[in-house]
Amino acid sequence: MLVVGDITLLEVDALVNAANSGLQLGSGVAGAVRVRGGPSIQEECDAIGHCPVGEAVVTGGGRLRAPWVIHAVGPHGSDPGAGRLLASACRAALARAAERGLGSVAIPAISTGAFGFPLERAARILVAEARAFAAAHEKPERIVFCLRDGASRDSFERALDETEPR
Repeated sequence: MLVVGDITLLEVDALVNAANSGLQLGSGVAGAVRVRGGPSIQEECDAIGHCPVGEAVVTGGGRLRAPWVIHAVGPHGSDPGAGRLLASACRAALARAAERGLGSVAIPAISTGAFGFPLERAARILVAEARAFAAAHEKPERIVFCLRDGASRDSFERALDETEPR
């Protein structure tokens, strides 16, 4: 499922934050999580301290509608092995949701903002990983890609068409 809008306003069990390895809630999705969710999310991130690129950690959702935030650390577009690391970050985020038995999760276009990962390539990777994870796991039952604009939605629609099971 694709939606265009503010991920922090979605009613899902968890939303994925496009995080940095220091777990500092700066700008983009992380900034929206910080503003809408309140200081408790950053406090939990500070207590965790660090998350490697390609991995994910979980905090509470603070004042967000979603009770959980999964902080997935994607790569910079120029990082060696960036595609592999983006796929790993997506799998790790979905695994954290599955470990908690969560039914729904919203995922942004991880790494495509300040980290400069090419949108079309990210869409293909994220959609393929989400489809593969869903085929192999019972939870989460609903994966929503929440995108910032129509151009992002179009990229993800193309990726969905390309990876549609036959």
